[in-house]
Amino acid sequence: MLDATLKTQLQAYLQNLRGPITLIATLDDSAKSAELRELLADIASLSDKVSVDESGSDSRSPSFVIARQGEIRGVRFAAIPLGHEFTSLVLALLWTGGHPPKVEAEVLDQIKSFDGGDFEVYMSLSCHNCPDVVQAAALMAIYNPNINTVIIDGGMYQAEVETRQVMAVPMVFKDNNLFGSGRMTLEEIVAKLDVNSTDREATKLNEKAPFDVLIVGGGPAGAAAAVYAARKGIRVGVAAERFGGQTNDTMAIENYISVLETDGPKFALALEAQVRHYDVDIMNLQRADRIVPAPTPGGLVAVHMANGGVLHSRSVIVSTGARWRNVNVPGEAEYKNKGVAYCPHCDGPLFKGKRVAVIGGGNSGIEAAIDLAGIVQHVTVIEFADALKADAVLVNKLKSLANVTIHVNAQTTQITGDGQKVNGISYKDRVSSEIHHVELEGVFVQIGLVPNTEFLKGTLELSKFGEIVVDAKCHTSLPGVFAAGDVTTVPYKQIVIAAGEGSKAALSAFDYLIRQPVDVPAESVEEAVAA
Repeated sequence: MLDATLKTQLQAYLQNLRGPITLIATLDDSAKSAELRELLADIASLSDKVSVDESGSDSRSPSFVIARQGEIRGVRFAAIPLGHEFTSLVLALLWTGGHPPKVEAEVLDQIKSFDGGDFEVYMSLSCHNCPDVVQAAALMAIYNPNINTVIIDGGMYQAEVETRQVMAVPMVFKDNNLFGSGRMTLEEIVAKLDVNSTDREATKLNEKAPFDVLIVGGGPAGAAAAVYAARKGIRVGVAAERFGGQTNDTMAIENYISVLETDGPKFALALEAQVRHYDVDIMNLQRADRIVPAPTPGGLVAVHMANGGVLHSRSVIVSTGARWRNVNVPGEAEYKNKGVAYCPHCDGPLFKGKRVAVIGGGNSGIEAAIDLAGIVQHVTVIEFADALKADAVLVNKLKSLANVTIHVNAQTTQITGDGQKVNGISYKDRVSSEIHHVELEGVFVQIGLVPNTEFLKGTLELSKFGEIVVDAKCHTSLPGVFAAGDVTTVPYKQIVIAAGEGSKAALSAFDYLIRQPVDVPAESVEEAVAA
């Protein structure tokens, strides 16, 4: 089951076990049970602290529980956790065996204080967004005996997925009720469970001293800005919804100079690790609500956060990036995660053998269609323009596939459903004006990005596309406020360009700071706080 390389790596990891653990398996005569039996045997052969017990009797078979020796509870995998979930398996083994997680003590204390609950996490082994959620749910079950967690491979338990209308992963149920879907960090899940966390976070933000440079957004632009600013020896903070930004949703990165190949989540972790190497105050799970300009030249800019907290800084760099653009037709919002999806790598396996559409004929859309064609029964590509806009090599590959239909000059008009899930898509032929309807089970939207600037409207100058207007040195229309990355008017939305712009913004912010008075007048602080 495990090749020699994985066995060597796993054996090294298992040396960190502090106590014995038991893998309690529920198996049957199926081929999947045989695979799981082989995997568990391989794991047990690599450490004398791991044993296998095949006396399990769970309703999901095959499955297994990772339990401390002498116990029968722990995190359960109704899956063969390889692929993207192999790391989740390794961490669950280590945490159950007493190896401490790299989690703040405050977060662990929150987990231990929860009343409990039954969590079911649906994932797919090809989903790069799922491990964060899987690992968070596993950790909660390991550290709180009142929490039960089951990790379920949607591809293995297809009938269950159909019954529960799981059409996007990761998807989490708590006590049989939908708890959340999409990528979530441990901190996000804990904050959602802890009803008092918002007020505490706001208080913590309000108590922070003013920064020299405050960066709003933690993608490549924000991370680069933080590194360049921190190396100047000034007080730097980063307030981000999720560190890494869009890179967390990127499957493969092969064009970042000096890095031959990596994936988005790894890249995002590397960004945060480098920023943490410096004395930077990182404030995750923070969304900006508005920016209030400095009351006097050289004074403090106030950044109001969605949780009610307010941060102050002598300069601000906005690097809030962009998000997937919605097609904005009837049915899209109603059937999001019920057949309408945005990540073919994550959700594609859930549509195995079904019919899907891809809206968008650019590189991302055609790459998605090619990827899906190897999984689903049929792919319909819908492109508004009169020709596909993707690179010729991708278009030629797509046209060579027998289970793909392409419609150009096609305007999506509606995504239809039966009240529970998607059952079709309608489009208008822009030449004949005829309306056509295609029966299918899934729609993947791949039509580009929209900048995250809603909170800035009326505050600084935006382009007609909602991007922050910047000059060659990343200045915005507000003194002391700079911007960088995909959120700006700078062309070509690429990781390497965003990182370069973030570095430039930090240098411009520092240049601005050294030309300001050394001491900020006390009345500036008071006026900023009042604002």
